[in-house]
Amino acid sequence: MDFLYVKALHIIFVVTWFAGLFYIVRLFMYHVEAEKKDEPAKTILQTQYKLMSKRLWYIITWPSAILASIFGFWMMYKNPYYLEMPWMHIKLSFVLALYVYHGFCHKIYKQLQNDIIKYTAFKLRIINEAPTIILFAVVFLVTLKSAINWIWGVVGIILFGVLLMLGIRLYKKIREKKSWEKAEKEVLENDKK
Repeated sequence: MDFLYVKALHIIFVVTWFAGLFYIVRLFMYHVEAEKKDEPAKTILQTQYKLMSKRLWYIITWPSAILASIFGFWMMYKNPYYLEMPWMHIKLSFVLALYVYHGFCHKIYKQLQNDIIKYTAFKLRIINEAPTIILFAVVFLVTLKSAINWIWGVVGIILFGVLLMLGIRLYKKIREKKSWEKAEKEVLENDKK
């Protein structure tokens, strides 16, 4: 197979892998937030989130991670000079970090499937930003192909992470101020009447 086809398939599966990682933690948040709901809404929602998580995790996210790696290794096999480039070593370090994050998400997935809730929705929102930071780092490394500028990139990533954290806190304050949960309960009560 031509190198560019392998590269295209690698990029496609990286995109679907990231999509799965972004959405799975969002489902975890909804699952945790459903814990505060009254019955039967709590059971209905958590059952649905378990099903959605299972499908996303095993039909999209895991296969995408594996296929992205297969096509990535295939590209390095076809062009071994990539392994001589310093930026590639840093990129592979970020890919390893992404696999560690993926494993961490798998642990949370297993816990939620067994009705074990160890994280708040707020903590999950923070956890959900890790792949964003990795994505920024990898895209800039691959695009700029510079291992020297990665130091500035890391500084930028840290600043970006701080901005994300501030944004999450602001979102939490706005959500509490608007009392969306209270409004939701009022809507549900009005529907019952």
